[in-house]
Amino acid sequence: MSLTPPTPVFAPTPDPLTPDRDITHAHFRAGDTVVVLKGVAGGELWGDALRVIAPSWHTPTDENGWRLRDSTGGAQSYITAHPRYLVHLSRRCPDCLIHLRAMEDRLLPKHTGDNTLIDCGWYTTTALNQLVHIADVRGGR
Repeated sequence: MSLTPPTPVFAPTPDPLTPDRDITHAHFRAGDTVVVLKGVAGGELWGDALRVIAPSWHTPTDENGWRLRDSTGGAQSYITAHPRYLVHLSRRCPDCLIHLRAMEDRLLPKHTGDNTLIDCGWYTTTALNQLVHIADVRGGR
């Protein structure tokens, strides 16, 4: 039995909610556990669980971001992300729950019927290890 997660199937799907999400830098704190939602698996949203480490400038958006750590390691243990990409896992806050529910309502009906791990294609990582939503990419970076 392999413990390696299955390779996600790439299925570009619009995400009109995250780019317009109004979450400030102060909404998250160092030590928070968050998820970056990336797609659907088995009728649920899935993403990367990360720990908020420290403030960090998010160059792709020219705004305050957060340095995040993936405790499972991998090719990129640390990345920088904009706060609007993050959803709390470590606590139940109303803002994150509202965003999560809106994403579920939008995405789950589009991807039903099997347990395939679907990557909706919203994020890329720059050469500076900065996570960027496709709506935030500027100048081809």
